[in-house]
Formats: sequence, structure tokens, C-alpha cells
Amino acid sequence: MARRKIVAGNWKMNGSVESVVELVKGLEAYDTVDVIVAPTFVYLPIISETLKNSEIKLAAQTVSEFASGAYTGEVSLSMLKDFAVSHVILGHSERRSLFLETDAQVAEKVLMTLDAGLTPILCVGETLEQREAGTTLEVCNAQVNAVLEKVGVELFEKVVIAYEPVWAIGTGKSATSEQAQEVHKGIRNNIAEKSIEIAQSVAILYGGSVKASNSAELFAQPDIDGALVGGASLDAKEFNSIIESAK
Repeated sequence: MARRKIVAGNWKMNGSVESVVELVKGLEAYDTVDVIVAPTFVYLPIISETLKNSEIKLAAQTVSEFASGAYTGEVSLSMLKDFAVSHVILGHSERRSLFLETDAQVAEKVLMTLDAGLTPILCVGETLEQREAGTTLEVCNAQVNAVLEKVGVELFEKVVIAYEPVWAIGTGKSATSEQAQEVHKGIRNNIAEKSIEIAQSVAILYGGSVKASNSAELFAQPDIDGALVGGASLDAKEFNSIIESAK
């Protein structure tokens, strides 16, 4: 089945008020591609205002697993909704490795995000050691299954998955289109064991040093439905070229 392409930019902890406003004003939206930007929390209000009359969607880079309370430094789902956030990136490898988020915490956040009516972008991926050990699909499917067991396969049609090999994030290295396709197909087949229909409808993005020079080849693969872009999304010209290649 034909799945709509999605190109999302994860800006991470980068930018200034001036630079992010200039960046988002320079992006193009297309009827055939969902474009999403994910600034750091403090820039959500100004980017939300800038995008008020745009088809470009707004994402947060993570969210608290708590609804409210004495959790200094945390941001809740209800707060994100105040700024028209539609998507939340969850389980990014940097959150897992640097902030020690577990599969169980990620699964809880996915469930809460769905309950709040927002779309989770669930990140999964293997380290270089795991790839060299031949356990890539085992690792990725275990991360997916932790969420499946928590939310149920029926809700997975509302989840976006992003396969991001940890060894390719911010390194300039990227999985080949064939390597990425193999993992995307394996993730889809894993979901199909519970529901073929939902497996065919789930968008699975690729992330890991995506740039204009390799995006078209990646997007041509049958199970790659777009990209979660890191550094290249901070350059409007480069990001637009990636979006253009997804049309």
C-alpha cells in the first residue's frame, strides 16, 4: 500500500531565536509530504507562532512520563499541546544512552502521548557492536516489542517509527539503502506477526546522517517512508532538498 512520506528535522540542542525563525521561514511544504520540525523546548512557542499558517508540523524532542507535579526541569504533554505540538520524538538513542531512558519508560511515554492525542515518533536502533555481532534486528524488534506490549498493536497505526542506527548518528556515516531497507522490512515483518494490515500502514523513517546526496536513494526503497534528519535539517537549503526528494 502507498504510505505518505514524512520528513522530520530533529534540531537537537542547536540554534538561537533568530536562527530557528529564519530556518523555519525558509522551509517549503508540499501536499504530498508531511514536514515536521523539532526545536528544543524553549523555542517551541516562537516556532509554533511562526508556523501558524503553515502546513509544516511541530514536534517536541521528548516529553516527561509524568502528567504534572514536582519534577523540576520536565515538560508535560499538556504543556506541549498549549503550543500546537502534534508529534513527540521518543526513545532517541541520545535519550537512551545519555539520560538512561529504558524501554519501559519509552513505552510508557508512547502510551501517554497516544492518550493525549499526539503522534509518537518511536526511535529504535543498534550500536556498532550490536551490528557487528549480527543482532541488529533482534535489538530493534525488542525495542519495538516493548512498546507493542504496552500499547497493543491496534494503536500502532498511530505510531511513527524511526530506525536510527546509533553508529550513523552524527558520524557522517549512513547505512546503505540496502542495509536500511533490510532493517525496515524486518521491523515491518515483526509487526505483521500481530497485524498484517497495521504493519502495512505504519510509517517507518530512516535516520542517521541523512542528507540531500543520499535521501532519494533511501526513499526509493519500498519500506522506507521518509527520514528523521539531524544536522542536515539545520540548513534550509539542504533540508528542502531532502524534502523535495520525498515528493
